[in-house]
Formats: sequence, C-alpha cells, structure tokens
Amino acid sequence: MKTVFLFSILVWLGLSIGSCAEGSEPQAAGATEAARVSVTTVPTRTVVAYNSYPARITGVVTSEVRAKIPGYITDVLVDEGDHVRKGQLLFRLETQALNQEEAAAKANVNAAQVEVSKLEPLVAKNIISEVQLETARARLQQAQSGLDGVAANINYGRITSPIDGFLGRIGLRTGALVSPSGTEPLTTVSDISRVYAYFSVTERQYLDFMQAAEGETIEEKIKDLPKVQLELSNGTLYEQEGRVEAVISRVNAQTGTIQVRAVFDNPARLLNDGNSGTIRIPQTYTDAIVVPQTATFDQQGTTYVLRVQPDSTTLAAPLEILTQVDNLYVVASGLSAGDRIVATGVNKLRGGARIQPVPVAFDTIAQPLPTVFR
Repeated sequence: MKTVFLFSILVWLGLSIGSCAEGSEPQAAGATEAARVSVTTVPTRTVVAYNSYPARITGVVTSEVRAKIPGYITDVLVDEGDHVRKGQLLFRLETQALNQEEAAAKANVNAAQVEVSKLEPLVAKNIISEVQLETARARLQQAQSGLDGVAANINYGRITSPIDGFLGRIGLRTGALVSPSGTEPLTTVSDISRVYAYFSVTERQYLDFMQAAEGETIEEKIKDLPKVQLELSNGTLYEQEGRVEAVISRVNAQTGTIQVRAVFDNPARLLNDGNSGTIRIPQTYTDAIVVPQTATFDQQGTTYVLRVQPDSTTLAAPLEILTQVDNLYVVASGLSAGDRIVATGVNKLRGGARIQPVPVAFDTIAQPLPTVFR
C-alpha cells in the first residue's frame, strides 16, 4: 500500500516538472529576442542658422517740417506720400501783418538814409562832429537790420522741403494756427532711397559677433560681418541684402541690449519710414556634428540620444546643443562623428536595452535640410 502511494507521488512530481520545463522554454526564448531598431551613423555637415531680431525701419534721412514763424496756414500745396524735391514749396502761411511791418521798416530805412545823407556834407565842412554822422549811420544800419528781419519772416511764410524725399502724414491743414513751439510738425520728409534697420542684440550676442569677425578695430570687425537679410512683416524676404553699418556700443542699462544699425538699398521704394521687420544674421557651422530631432528625447531639461554600443546595447548620452537648423540639432558635445545612434522610436526604449540594429541612411531621416529662424 505504501509502495503504491509513493509511486503515485513520484509520477505526479515528474509530470509537474516536465510541464514547467515545457512552459519555460518559450519564455526564455522570448526574453532573449532583441527588437529590430533603426540605427544611423552620426555625420558632420556644414549648416547655416539664422539669428533673428525685431527691427524698426527708418529712412536714411528723415526731416521734420516745422514753421519758423507763427501764423495760419493758407495753402497746402502737396499731399501725403508725394515725392518732393529740396526747396519745393509745401505750405504757405498768412503774412498780411508782416507785409505791413515790412512797409514800416522800409520807411524807417528811408528816413535813416535821409539823415545820413544830410549829415555827410556837414561833416565834410566841419560844421558838425564825426560822432553825429556815425550815430546816424548806426541808426541806418539798425533800420536795415529790422527790414531784413521782417523780410526773412515773410519768406518763412513759404515753407519748403528741406530734402528730396517722400512726404509723411500731414497733420495740420488750411486754417490751422502753427508756431515754432508747436509739438507736432507740419509733416515729415524721408529719403528712402536707402533705409536703416535698427535692432537690438544682447551683450553676449554682441561679443560673439565681434569676436568671430576678423579685424583689429571695431570698424574693421563691423566691415567683416556677414550680409544680413530682412524678413518683411508679411513673412517674405526682402530682395536686397543689407549690411551692418554701425553699432552703438553703449549697453542699455534697462534692457541689457546694444543697438545695431543695418542699411539696405531701396531702389523700388518698397520700404517706408516706420515699417517693421525682422533682421536675420547668418551663422555658419562648418563640419558640425548634427543629429535629427526625432532621434532625441528630453529629460529634466537635458537632451539625450541613445548611442548604440559595440555589443548592440543602448546608452543614454546627454548632449550639449548649440542650435537647431530645421529638424537637426547642432551638437557641441556628447557625440562624435561616426557614432551610431537610435534613429527613431527612442521613447520606446531605455538605456541598456539590447537591440537588433537596422542601418538606415542619415539623409533619409534628416531631409529636407533648409535653414530656419531661431
């Protein structure tokens, strides 16, 4: 009886062990099977990134037109947007009162001249002293100065353009009272054959630009800076390239920025005084290490890639990023040319995972390769 019972237990244990062994074989096989993952080799590329800065456009010369005498506007002879020449008549002011002053001033000159003419022969005959004649001549000169002043004021009633250019807004019209102390100019005239684009850079950006440029002096370095582009407010690029012409090296204490001035030719008069845009300054990275953005992941503010080790395991490698050009990161450190990295699906893997590398060409995951703003 005991022998039969013991034999039954042994049979049951044997069947259980066999069943466990058969069930464990597929699990072991599944645990060792590595996933097929796309892998690419890190190359070097020469790429161009653009630093972008909001800009304000002004004419190379913008002159305010103001009255030099008080008076009422009698005629407005031009319209906003007109192209005018230097010396062209723009406004007339009422000068009736000045005309009356001019008549009185002329009478004073005539009277003083008569006095001088009367005294000159008397001095010649030693009848009166030379002092009396000199006094009369001084009164004549004073009267003439008064007449010249009134004549100048009458001429100031004709307001002309100080330069060649295009008229801005005309804020005051016929019948308006104007004066030299008025806060608002009658209009502005802008020479927009060339335009200035003013923009600001940080102190660090200014130092980067100057240190990268060749030259012994600031003037030489400015001349060596690359040509700049202007993005218009509608998102298109202005057809003319410009150049940085001046740097106001004093740092704005409130903003910590430095103002820079670029100049653009404006032959078609497309740009106007007061326009806005965006200045784009190119920065070339030669033989730079680049990785696709899709091959990276972020963790606690740091960008990583999964570098493939010789044994086909992955290692999370932190990167220092210089800039982004389209879908590429330009890498300062963390990778070397020739390293293999996981190309896609990095969020599905972890560092240390074993994979079956499937090589893919870098350009198939990095196309297209145009430049972008930043």
